Amino acid sequence: MTKSFGVVLVSHVEELALGLYKLVKEGAADTSVTYTGGTDDGGVGSSFDKIMKAVNDNEADNIYAFYDLGSAKMTLEMVSEMSDKNIEIMDCAFIEGAYTAGALIQSDNKKEVIDEQLKPLIIK
Repeated sequence: MTKSFGVVLVSHVEELALGLYKLVKEGAADTSVTYTGGTDDGGVGSSFDKIMKAVNDNEADNIYAFYDLGSAKMTLEMVSEMSDKNIEIMDCAFIEGAYTAGALIQSDNKKEVIDEQLKPLIIK
């Protein structure tokens, strides 16, 4: 069964993405959360293929995507153009935004409520 909303985490460092994934899952155990970090060869950076896999592996059709740095956002933008899923790339504080979205999705809040709660965390 497809979930309505999910969270994708994109970091330049695999360990950072994994750590945030573990944190978000503490407050959102039943929310579809996927993550990726680093380049294809394990270095620091971002990978189109790895981000696309994280999006495709997410059970949700509507995704809140959080990123740590600008090139991850640019790659997310490319992925969103190639995906059939509705991906909302969030310019929020990475940790606080992802945790907030996950917890609100877990609590079965409507999109309007989630968006309103994320507004104070926007950094741009």
